[in-house]
Amino acid sequence: MEKGSISIYFVQSALEPVLERGLDAEELLRAAGISPALLHTPQGRVTAQNFSALWLGVARALDDELFAQDSRRMKVGSFAMMCQTLIHSPTLEHALERMARFFNIILDDFHCSLESDARHGYLSIRERPSPSSPRVFGHETLLMMQHGVACWLVGRRIPVLSAAFAYPEPSRSAEYPFMYSQQLRFNQEATALCFDRSYLKLPVIQNEQTVKDFLRVAPANIVLKYKNTTGLAAQIRRRLRAASRTEWPDFDSFAQTLHMTPSTLRRRLEDEGQSFQAIKDQLRRDMAIDYLCHTRKSVMDIALELGFAEPSAFHRAFKKWTGTGPGEYRQRMNET
Repeated sequence: MEKGSISIYFVQSALEPVLERGLDAEELLRAAGISPALLHTPQGRVTAQNFSALWLGVARALDDELFAQDSRRMKVGSFAMMCQTLIHSPTLEHALERMARFFNIILDDFHCSLESDARHGYLSIRERPSPSSPRVFGHETLLMMQHGVACWLVGRRIPVLSAAFAYPEPSRSAEYPFMYSQQLRFNQEATALCFDRSYLKLPVIQNEQTVKDFLRVAPANIVLKYKNTTGLAAQIRRRLRAASRTEWPDFDSFAQTLHMTPSTLRRRLEDEGQSFQAIKDQLRRDMAIDYLCHTRKSVMDIALELGFAEPSAFHRAFKKWTGTGPGEYRQRMNET
């Protein structure tokens, strides 16, 4: 599975109901391989694998796969049952309608729906007003689940054309262009992901065997968004990851290796809400975090492997990405 990293804000949000109930949050963090010290680093990041382990740990501790965001628990096993039901849908449209009904049966405070017009489909979420609303993490988690499952059902990533949110812009909104779309609107009437309507007619290609494989690695595949081999941004990440960082080509040369003109490559990446520079920056950041967390490579070796001429340049870049230097980051992770 492609590696990635997750903002510490999502770790903090997942732990809020744990802390409110007086449960041992530090034990859950350590079991997931996350240092409690990272909670105090505003720009901190963790690997997607570590966040997925925390997701499962918190869900088990609360017996709630929606992290106590709804007044009714989404008991452990609900997500698996939903996926096992959806694979019997003939098309994505039928599956998403069933998914909305499923969530509306088991949740009280969130209402999910599939909406469409002549050109677009919308995965929409509306929250019942209450003193505790808006529950931002509830919206984010439901979107993560629904979009991830939708992509998996048809075996390809469904590009999000635009995203609307029924709450003010949160402090972690810098993550949103990578999670959803470059086109974002806040303080809207409903939270919704907009995509091309043609995807609704695609057949559901999953079955009893593939759903077992999918659930075996969930929620890591949901956190990272399901990607198939035809996604251009995913292809570029894999090509760059497989090459030495010192061998990464410039944009024009890379377009040539893909048998595209630079303008075509730029346009196709924009369609996926990405840019070549953003992919390179994200990949270097995620590789650095993965090396620091899961290997014994020295900071100097990591810097050289990622193509930095000097360790000091790597230090500056890593501090910009995470708010702390690589040595301090590793030390904090080793405190688990």
